[in-house]
Amino acid sequence: MTKPELQAYAQSLAQAARRAGRTLAISSGRQRNEAIRAIAEELRARTETLVAENARDVAAAGEMGLSPAMIDRLRLDPARIEKMAKAVAEVANQPDPVGETIEARVRPNGIRVEKRRVPIGVVAIIYESRPNVTSDAAALCLKSGNASILRGGKESLHSNRAIGAAIAAALEKAGLPPEAVQVVATTERELVPLLLHREEEIDLVIPRGGESLIRAVVEQSRIPVIKHYTGNCHVYLHEDCPPELAEPVVLNAKCQRPGVCNAAESLLFHAGCAERLIPLVGKRLIEAGVEIRGCEQTRRLLPEAKPVTEEDYRAEYLDLIISCKVVNSLQEAIDHINAYSSHHTDAILTHDVRAAEAFVAGVDSANVMVNVSTRFSDGGEYGLGAEIGISTDKLHARGPMGAADLTTYKWVVSGYGQLRG
Repeated sequence: MTKPELQAYAQSLAQAARRAGRTLAISSGRQRNEAIRAIAEELRARTETLVAENARDVAAAGEMGLSPAMIDRLRLDPARIEKMAKAVAEVANQPDPVGETIEARVRPNGIRVEKRRVPIGVVAIIYESRPNVTSDAAALCLKSGNASILRGGKESLHSNRAIGAAIAAALEKAGLPPEAVQVVATTERELVPLLLHREEEIDLVIPRGGESLIRAVVEQSRIPVIKHYTGNCHVYLHEDCPPELAEPVVLNAKCQRPGVCNAAESLLFHAGCAERLIPLVGKRLIEAGVEIRGCEQTRRLLPEAKPVTEEDYRAEYLDLIISCKVVNSLQEAIDHINAYSSHHTDAILTHDVRAAEAFVAGVDSANVMVNVSTRFSDGGEYGLGAEIGISTDKLHARGPMGAADLTTYKWVVSGYGQLRG
């Protein structure tokens, strides 16, 4: 498209979303749930088409230079489409956040003051790779009464268009405007800043993807942004951690799906357990194909490990690579995590309740796990159904964002003729 065409397209998307958002704001929770369930049905009914369109994206992914882990994030098969449909349907089964009374009080003069949840309005989501984001985002925005503009990456263009067609059909069945969920039809980068300047129609921007994408959105946007920065997630093995806890949790955290944001990227071993656990855990990771980059003490206990660098401690690999360091105390582990973590998800493995409590209090991250894999940092695992992402911000939401996190609130004050003196 030419620049004038892109400007006109951005304006059309934003204005149509604003109109649809007003309709959604006064729609019933029942109608929105019908639309969400219809999306799940359409995804199932179109499985063959979705797999075929996704295959076009996967075939092109290698030419784009995507890593095997990133291609895995992109790939759809019938089982993953069924999982997408279940995640969408679960959103419909969640309580309706719109209209919920957060707090209320009656003042001495008789007026009732109520804080009530309402939709944000129009949410633009800019993301990469994972096609399930399209269906998750659509469901969560509909549940919370928001219109959405969904701009996926070029690597998932065909998949997203096919999912968008399923969503449009579902909205029509439910009697809601198709503009309530708009999947952007072009991946031209020049469109993004044009959308980010439509502050009169778009109320919130959520970028999901690599750090460079998120920083570019933050720098260019005139609209508030909730950031979902990198997942440099840590697992700290305290001095009393037993092997039967360490081995399966670390393997799951790192290897189950290494290309996702809640996969572990760094291991910390207390010096008191290093001799026992580094050879054991390290061997299992190496057998699973993981490259270990370790400190001097790590390499003494595990000669196969490569030297670690300062950059490694900050890295989100999204691949079968992990950094490893031996620390001398719980406090050193907390300090290391707060210095190098992306404040996404960090875990401690221990039988010591006081150590666990100190870790939870001291680690400044959106998700802090005790004796479980970092992979549980997920909206579905938290009972939110799907998630719009995992916010590493502190305002306005933090951690996995469900439908309630896509609402704001208004104050409703009622009485009968009270006058302020």
